[in-house]
This record gives sequence, structure tokens and C-alpha cells, in this order.
Amino acid sequence: MLFRFLRPAIFSLDSEKAHRLGVAALKASPLRATSQTGPAAIEIAELHFPNPVGVAAGFDKDAEVPDQLLDLGFGFTEVGSITPRPQAGNPKPRLFRLVEDRAVINRMGFNNGGGAAALARLERRRDNPGIVGINIGANKDSEDRIADYAAMARMMTPLASYLAVNVSSPNTPGLRALQDEGALSELIDAVIEARKGAGTGLTKLPPIFLKVAPDLMQDDIDAIARIALDKQLGALIVSNTTISRPALRSHHAGEAGGLSGAPLRELALKRVRDFRAATGGGIPLVGVGGIASAEHAWERIRAGASLVQLYSAMVYEGPGLGAQIARGLERLMKRDGFTSIAEAVGTE
Repeated sequence: MLFRFLRPAIFSLDSEKAHRLGVAALKASPLRATSQTGPAAIEIAELHFPNPVGVAAGFDKDAEVPDQLLDLGFGFTEVGSITPRPQAGNPKPRLFRLVEDRAVINRMGFNNGGGAAALARLERRRDNPGIVGINIGANKDSEDRIADYAAMARMMTPLASYLAVNVSSPNTPGLRALQDEGALSELIDAVIEARKGAGTGLTKLPPIFLKVAPDLMQDDIDAIARIALDKQLGALIVSNTTISRPALRSHHAGEAGGLSGAPLRELALKRVRDFRAATGGGIPLVGVGGIASAEHAWERIRAGASLVQLYSAMVYEGPGLGAQIARGLERLMKRDGFTSIAEAVGTE
């Protein structure tokens, strides 16, 4: 109710300034020691998720508010993308609300304060409960992007619940080329080796999740599925923003960058189905893109996703959306006769 009251004032601000204001408000909010585990809990990649609804990477780029997001009722959160060195990202303006379409276009360009700054923040919460994935990327001007991913894996392994390898942002030139079969195999091998080297003394290494684009051809999907199965990845995150442009009404429709929100929903749902088929259900999927209600999340789970993530929908519905969807999933699970989320995965 408070968000609905404040939304006109928030929407009067530049999109990026509004986002920074939201992060600042979360930083100032008190934390409560609340248990989130409930009927919708699920386990994948040897991680126990108290519910399957998470925050997608991009909201908390610099790992400033992971505990505050978990405290809102999310089952997990993913910080980043974080690169080895700080970088400013692309020129502003670079974030646009498409209100008529309930969508967002961004061309942020991996803007973040760099690995060392994020590492210091994550060190301070090392003993806190909750699943915090760390999304790693490469600097735009890097001469060896695979080395950047390896460096980030080495740095973040001791602190990550899982490592998310992001090769699917459309806003760093050439990055999506790392989804090519040969390059991707080399990249994953480098991350696995770096994780192993950094994991000395850990009781368990963090699983590796791979975040892919929705703009893939079937051959690409099959190749990525083969690599994910062969390298025994923890999960595939399906999917990032799209460079495609369905029919849009907003005057921002022509802006360059990745499109997210409601117009992405059908494409992202199709990609979950595609990867479910390509992997034979042999690897967990995280469904992302256009999810704005419990019904949307349930549809993605029934299509094959074990977890879901939100971001753009919170722009329009507010920060309480995650807890609302988690409660709704419990209701839908019982309505359809399932005793757990895991039992419902891929049953459409």
C-alpha cells in the first residue's frame, strides 16, 4: 500500500536515480531475524532454498543490500554483475521505464564498483544466513575476458552460495560471443579450475550457474545444454534481457539495450521449455523474465524451472512482490494437488 502511494513520486524521478533511492531506503531499513522456510522450500545443487522466488542480478549490483532483500521474504538473491575492476558503465541515460508496456530497457554496461569493494561488503556478512549468489562478469576493456571470469571466481568462491557466470548481457560488446560452444567450454573450464584453487579449506564448493540469453537459436540451445550437462553445472539461468523488440507502445521503445518485463514473458517461458527439452530435465533451471505474479511463476515452474527470479516487475509492483508470489505459490501448489515445488517442476 505504501509503494502504491509513493509510486507517482518515484516515477517522477529519473529511472536510475529512483533505483539508487530504493537501494538507499533498503540500506536504512532495520533487519529482522525471521525464518523464511515454508511449504514452498526446494533444494537444488545441494542448496536449500526456503522458497523458490529470488531477486535477479542487476538490482543489487554492488552487494549493498543482500540481507535486506532476503528480509523482504525472498528465498534467495543474486548480487552483481561484478567485474574485477570498477567501471562506470555506459553513458547516461541508460535505464528507461516503458510504463505502458510494464517493461524496462537498460544499457547499463556492467556498471559496478569492482571486485575488491564488493568483496569487502560480502566479507562483513560472511556468517549471515541466507542464499546469496554472486554474478560475475568481465570488464569491457579487458584483453582476456576468460581470465576476468576466472579472477572473479577465485575471489568470490569463499563467499558465494553459488557463482553465476553471466555471458548473456547485451550491453557489453562481444560478450554474448562467449555463448559459442568452444568459447563457453573454455570459459567454464577456467571458472571450475579457479573455483577449485580458491576452495581449499571449504567444506563445499559453490555450484556454478550459467546465465544465458533468450535470443538463441536451437543449435545454440543444444550446445549450451551439452556443456552444462558435461561440466555438471548447478543450474542454467534462463534468461537475461532480450535485444528483440515485440510490439511496444512506449515512446522509449526505440532505445538501445536489453528489454525486460512483461513483453519478455512469452519468449523467456519458451526458452525454459526449450532448455528443459534439450537437457532432458537433467539440470535445474532458473526462470527469469516477465514474472509479475504467482500465476506467472507457477507457469514457469510447471514448464521446468525449479526457481524463479524477479527484477523489472518490482519497478511496477514494489518490493513486497517476492513475498506475495511465494505465498501465492503455496496456494497454487495445494490447489493443484502437489506436496512440494519440486514435485511440480516440469509437469505442464
